[in-house]
Amino acid sequence: MQTTNLDQLLFHLTLCKGIGATSRIRMLSSLIDDPRLTAHDLAKCAQLNSANKKLFLDSFAAIRIEESLDEYQKKQIKWVSILDKSYPEYLKHIYNPPALLFYQGNLTLLTGNLLAIVGSRLNSTYGEEALALLLPELITNNIITVSGLAKGIDQKAHKKTIELGGRTIAVIGTGLDQFYPFENEKLQRDIAKNHLLISEYPLGTKPLKQHFPMRNRIIAGLSLGTLVIEAKYRSGSLITANLALQEGREVFAVPGNITNPYSEGTNDLILHGAKSVLTAEHILEELNR
Repeated sequence: MQTTNLDQLLFHLTLCKGIGATSRIRMLSSLIDDPRLTAHDLAKCAQLNSANKKLFLDSFAAIRIEESLDEYQKKQIKWVSILDKSYPEYLKHIYNPPALLFYQGNLTLLTGNLLAIVGSRLNSTYGEEALALLLPELITNNIITVSGLAKGIDQKAHKKTIELGGRTIAVIGTGLDQFYPFENEKLQRDIAKNHLLISEYPLGTKPLKQHFPMRNRIIAGLSLGTLVIEAKYRSGSLITANLALQEGREVFAVPGNITNPYSEGTNDLILHGAKSVLTAEHILEELNR
């Protein structure tokens, strides 16, 4: 079977219910070895339980692939699979990589120097001041920012990058036709048109809680390093930072007031080995090594 046919089959699998990222990678590995495998064979290869097997087989049979392809084309949504040369190399080597990424915008941004910037959804003025201090020099040095289009630091990192004339990548935990939070619709449309918007989830996928830790692994996996601006002791930002550490990437943290709960996470990261960041140069000297 040709790679293009495998890509189309992988697109089909990504639309199916009852399977996740790990199951799709298992199925893809099996298909590479034997392209003649049936949907029932793939369910067995992925070791699906009975409930998920039924969901998968029913949805696999119900999908009208040509209609689905037309829908994505009309909405100008493309995809890149792990089989493609344009699939980001850093992401390919993480634990549990997404088999397929849907995107809108400029895919070549993935070949640049990417820095993830994450932080609290309820950031303080200090967090905004830290962004305003660090971002201009990073943008001047052609750093492309990556974040999750969430409220707070994520949103402000995307907006500030755009205001400074930089380039940004947003990784979201929904389908590309969904806007979460809704207040980010204008920003999301701007990123999709002029920068790069990415998701591993098909059209129509709602913002389910379990999607966001999965999104975080992509943010960390795409990037040379991760900068945490503000974070509580237990937060999604720390999940992203820990994923970056597990993948051997650089982790940077802005130190904060020890009495501020939004600095507990960043200060703890520094205590356990993350690089304390006071200027943009502290980031650039690591990324340029």
